[in-house]
Amino acid sequence: MSEGGPAIERLLDLMARLRAPDGCPWDREQTPATLKPQMLEECYEVLEAIDSGSPGHLTEELGDLLLHVVFQAQIAREKGDFTFADVAKGIADKLVRRHPHVFGIEKVADAANVVTLWHQLKKAEKPERQSALDGVPRALPALMRAEALQKKARNVGFDWPNAQGALEKVREEIAEVTAEIESDIEAAAAKGTKTRGSAKTMEELGDLLFAIVNLTRHLKLDAEELLTGANDKFVRRFQAVEEKIKAKGKALQDCSLEELDSVWNQVKIESNPREF
Repeated sequence: MSEGGPAIERLLDLMARLRAPDGCPWDREQTPATLKPQMLEECYEVLEAIDSGSPGHLTEELGDLLLHVVFQAQIAREKGDFTFADVAKGIADKLVRRHPHVFGIEKVADAANVVTLWHQLKKAEKPERQSALDGVPRALPALMRAEALQKKARNVGFDWPNAQGALEKVREEIAEVTAEIESDIEAAAAKGTKTRGSAKTMEELGDLLFAIVNLTRHLKLDAEELLTGANDKFVRRFQAVEEKIKAKGKALQDCSLEELDSVWNQVKIESNPREF
């Protein structure tokens, strides 16, 4: 028996037992839809474990994610739709089909050639897809979906030839956003109300975000990771501000914006540039 066989069989048996009539009430109540939020959360926890560099942490989180695959397969098995074996066989067959240069007689020159071949085979397997953008899940985080859509468009030649074109598009979108926000400010001033972003401003800001993702992609960077890094940096610096304010015997809410901004700038100066 191959590696993992007994462990997989044990996991499948445990899941079936939990879903049995005399099993766990909570597990028995679950449906594919109710499990979606937790499955998504487990995916993110796997990514965090990868970033941690801890093999033990990654082992645990991959196990949690595998549980959801087994859970979904067990529910499907009870309905007579498919089994875990069908899932495993399906992906194994796909790997063989998509790697004819390994399991067949196809020849490839390099990794780029492999990617091209992969897309060709994928397109042939899914004739029902009419648009070049089909296959990108709408449920993806917005930054990731934007990049995936842009890559799909690139595969059919709809893309800037280099980062310069993408950069110019960002500048264009910034100008359009600026114009709309200034219009919103003027409209609010005329009415004596607080400034609110108009529908047009919302649209232009969305276009700007999309253009920024496009630029990061051309620079071989990942927009999702960049924003995650910026979030983490903000947390580090904000917590440093909290510590400095606390050392003064004060609370954040007792400080003026000017004081907080001054401490923020001090933290930025003290930060090790190599850290960022």
